[in-house]
Amino acid sequence: MICALLIGRSGSKGYKNKNIKKILGKSLCEYSLIAAKKSSFVKKIYVSTDCSKIKKISKKYNCNIINRPKKLCTQSALGEDVFRHGYYEIKDDLEKEGKKLELLVLLFANVATISHKLIDRGIKILKSNKKFDSAVSTSVYNMWSPLRARKLMKDGTLKPFVPFKTFGNPKTLNCDRDSQGDVYYADMSVSVVRPKCLKNMKRGLLPQKWMGKKIAPIKSEAGFDLDYEWQVPLAEYWIKKYN
Repeated sequence: MICALLIGRSGSKGYKNKNIKKILGKSLCEYSLIAAKKSSFVKKIYVSTDCSKIKKISKKYNCNIINRPKKLCTQSALGEDVFRHGYYEIKDDLEKEGKKLELLVLLFANVATISHKLIDRGIKILKSNKKFDSAVSTSVYNMWSPLRARKLMKDGTLKPFVPFKTFGNPKTLNCDRDSQGDVYYADMSVSVVRPKCLKNMKRGLLPQKWMGKKIAPIKSEAGFDLDYEWQVPLAEYWIKKYN
């Protein structure tokens, strides 16, 4: 069976109560639930949360609630630990019904750049190619090439975050944002994973270890997880154009 797991807790430091903020008439967390509900493959949706409002919204979509433990509701709790906890809860629930988890669609409550088409595309990739551990939504952001990244030093100056030699001969580098070729980012809109990725999380590739090692892209455009208020107009733009 293919299931979806959405995670989102109450509260937020960067953008207060972002998961339940209204965007174009819907709470932010609803967009992932709607996409999962419309998927041709997802048979059950689970929601891991401690937020009463998210629970109430989720019930409209006939979701199964996983009560998120307090230790996983802190600012420092890692998403990978929440996903792993949810995976075992889902696994146990399905086993009671005599069913086995084939694939798990991982979703965040603070994402609006998601559609059932992206989910189904990722599922089809894994169904047709057994070599991939996961398929994740991926956007090209050449303007954020690591070549352009800087970090602030103690003396107040900006220095390269990554040594230039990492990109080859520094003499051949230039300011053209496309000079290094396309820069692909896992945009966090959706990850479709095989159960083994969550069972053997330590073997996964940093920084999102739930994706395993062999990761396929689900080509998207301008996807992102929403953490700041200034991103709201971008989310509205994406919904109007792509969803």
